[in-house]
Amino acid sequence: MRTILILWAAPVGLFWGWYFLSLNDISFGFVILSRQVHNFVFNIYGQILGVDPAEIPGFAARACMFDAVLLAALYAFRRRRQIAAWWRRRRNAPVGVVEDVTAPGE
Repeated sequence: MRTILILWAAPVGLFWGWYFLSLNDISFGFVILSRQVHNFVFNIYGQILGVDPAEIPGFAARACMFDAVLLAALYAFRRRRQIAAWWRRRRNAPVGVVEDVTAPGE
């Protein structure tokens, strides 16, 4: 599960890192982080997809959110017994008693 998360998060993090650095033209001297490359890349994607280039980051954000929900559901399914036990302990605890009710896996 950890490998799946890393293989998903690394490219997503690289993409959004590049996106926000190039959007704000924070290039650190690298051409790939410049605003010109940013506009060029999104214009090409816009032409390929036949949409306005300004809509593409929204599409990417929605796809990332869908993937995140899918991975969270997979994680919850794999840990369902621990989550259910934690939930039962939390619900059955007396109201005024402070106890260790950390989430499963912590």
